[in-house]
Amino acid sequence: MNAATKLGAYVLGLAVVFGGALGVGNMTGPVVGEPPAEHHAAATKPTESHGGGHQAEQTKNDTPGGLQVSEKGYTLNPLTTLKAGKKADFRFTVTDAGGEPVTDYQVQHDKKMHFIVVSRDLDTFQHVHPEMAADGVWSVPLTLESAGAYRAFADFAPTGGEALTLGADLLVAGDHEPKALPEETRTSTVDGYEVKLDGDLAPGSTGKLTLTVSKDGKPVTDLEPYLGAYGHLVALRAGDLAYLHVHPDGEPGDGKTKPGPEIVFYAEAPSAGGYRLFLDFQHEGKVRTADFTLRTGPATGAPTPDVEPTGHGEHSH
Repeated sequence: MNAATKLGAYVLGLAVVFGGALGVGNMTGPVVGEPPAEHHAAATKPTESHGGGHQAEQTKNDTPGGLQVSEKGYTLNPLTTLKAGKKADFRFTVTDAGGEPVTDYQVQHDKKMHFIVVSRDLDTFQHVHPEMAADGVWSVPLTLESAGAYRAFADFAPTGGEALTLGADLLVAGDHEPKALPEETRTSTVDGYEVKLDGDLAPGSTGKLTLTVSKDGKPVTDLEPYLGAYGHLVALRAGDLAYLHVHPDGEPGDGKTKPGPEIVFYAEAPSAGGYRLFLDFQHEGKVRTADFTLRTGPATGAPTPDVEPTGHGEHSH
């Protein structure tokens, strides 16, 4: 079988998986965190939290974030074709209901746009921050090393509008063999750092996730703020890539949150299944990404724990 045929068959298989998984996502409800819940596909209204950060009020929406290319009148439009292993100036727009590029965005966690690209098999992950031209075209240097199917997430809030995450598929031509989801892993090593994950994701209840960072066997107690927090956690559901971006409990400078070694998150899985988690943290002037795999069982019906977040908690980007 030649390369084009292989990739075509692979993409057809993805369409079947994606269609089925989207149905599951619609039935299982939104990706949410500690109450009051918020997620990217929800309609939100910013309010002040008691911990000095901010949270949001949510209106009902049964679709997890990142599963739709168009939502609430906004559409994500990739403009660049990528080639395996070739660095490109990747360009895209977000258009409004009239088809015009949006040019006015709110700053959220130090950026107007958070852009995340993952391979469909969840083996690779990139969190980048594009720059926007006056005409509303966003661009960012991007390299996808291997052929195959990818998912891009645009995480943003138009000025005067609601926070959204839109998702679009990117196809890179060539021969590709997708990888199986890794076995459950709770320890990740990157650039000499070791990050341990304690806690679980559970459908139907909020779970506490604690990420502990060490280097050369010693706790890291001087993590540096990155995009307004000591860590950013993205969780993606295997299959349809339902998207959850969670920010830590507490924030730098609030007088309560220590700069490591622990980073605490509260999150809820939208359904049972396999998840890949990616933690961005900064130390000694460099951002690093630790990755993990978790598997959740069926919802138990247990009540959501009564937690008292002190800062960001779960946010829409």
